[in-house]
Amino acid sequence: PTQPLFMEIFESAAVIWFIVGFLFFLLEFVVPGLILFFFGAGAWIVAIVLLFIDISFNTQLTLFIVGSLITIMLFRRTLKRLLAPKTHNTSQLLQDEMIGKKGIAETGIAPGQNGKVQFKGTIWTAASNDVISAGEEVLIKRNESILLFVESLKK
Repeated sequence: PTQPLFMEIFESAAVIWFIVGFLFFLLEFVVPGLILFFFGAGAWIVAIVLLFIDISFNTQLTLFIVGSLITIMLFRRTLKRLLAPKTHNTSQLLQDEMIGKKGIAETGIAPGQNGKVQFKGTIWTAASNDVISAGEEVLIKRNESILLFVESLKK
């Protein structure tokens, strides 16, 4: 009795290494860190070599480990940099979005006495050298973290 074709295909070491590599690539989507990708590459290196020459299982394992480690050392940093989301300087974005804009004092603010300012639907802690009444329109001059420095527009 002859074996079905798909069973004969799975007897090929090159196909098995290809499938193992593919599984590593799939697992990379589940497990973060960009490491499993390179084990997948190592498995595919072995699969490609097996297409051209027959090597022992120990040599296959050695080639897999060496190929994986070399690809990690050569390409991980570059790939991580290419695939990483671009980060923005959030404090600079906040400053660009706030400085010079107007807000409304939710509470009274006085020198040495912080209050609250509404800006774009969010309530912020604010400080000022001016005496500002609740409901008064203010100008945002600067910020330090989440503290806004404002001045009265009544001047």
